[in-house]
Amino acid sequence: MRACERKLGAVLFERGRHGARPTAAGARAVAYARRILRLLDAMGPEVRGAGTDGPLTGTLRIAAFRSAAAHLLPSVLARLAERHPGLGTHVRIVREIGRGTAGEVADGRADLGLATLDATRPPAVPGLVAVSLYEESYALAHPQGHPAPRELPLVDWDENCGSYTRDWWQRQDWIPPATVNVEDDTVALSLVAQGLGMAIMPRTALLGAPAGLAVTDLGPRPPSRSVGYVTTPELAGTAAVRALIRELRDVRLPMGLAPAQPSEAGRPQASARPPAPARPPAPARPSTASRSRRNSSASASSV
Repeated sequence: MRACERKLGAVLFERGRHGARPTAAGARAVAYARRILRLLDAMGPEVRGAGTDGPLTGTLRIAAFRSAAAHLLPSVLARLAERHPGLGTHVRIVREIGRGTAGEVADGRADLGLATLDATRPPAVPGLVAVSLYEESYALAHPQGHPAPRELPLVDWDENCGSYTRDWWQRQDWIPPATVNVEDDTVALSLVAQGLGMAIMPRTALLGAPAGLAVTDLGPRPPSRSVGYVTTPELAGTAAVRALIRELRDVRLPMGLAPAQPSEAGRPQASARPPAPARPPAPARPSTASRSRRNSSASASSV
């Protein structure tokens, strides 16, 4: 290891009485190493299949947040398996907070990730190719039959979101501070169905909602988010990743989702900077953005 550090010109581990911990340089080196090893794995099938359109083999590693994995990937992977029966897939469910699925790709743990994108801001993880696939609006989920659902307490959950959603949230005076905060959208919906409050959720999270739940639109210009894929520049050209991207673009979207505009869907957002190193998870960035209203959080319960 000392020889590696001398060759790279950086200290990779902090060594002490309680063992060794990777430094920021060490974490970045590990991310590069994983990506290099993945390219070595891909090199054989890529070389053997050069110039042919035959079935693909190997394994694709996909990172996705729960609702996209549950409602978008099944039909995509079914079509992919039909065309390439020798191509296996490994799907990893990742909470879309902080670096989220993009961090899994940058750190070499996934070949492609389904991620929340924000065209108005730089990518959360630089050095990746990011392309929008679809837009989905948010809606109000509340118990069936409630006469005034906007007056219910808020059941909230944490996720990444776009700047438009954050701005929209801050303009809504009717939204109360959260009384319950959860880490999973399905738990939030179950609590709402039991009459514990209302929740503002993206459309994919509302698919397959539990009994007792009603969904109401949030007006003519509701908050929305853009969802797309992220991958590394080097893997974007491999046959397996290209095949997956084709299926993602051609999939029939569930109700409530709209294809990304051509200008967005066809514009990769890449950075020349190297992959960001793995680091401790950033504080959860709420889907409804900076909640200055949550000044009564001391009395809020947590699930």
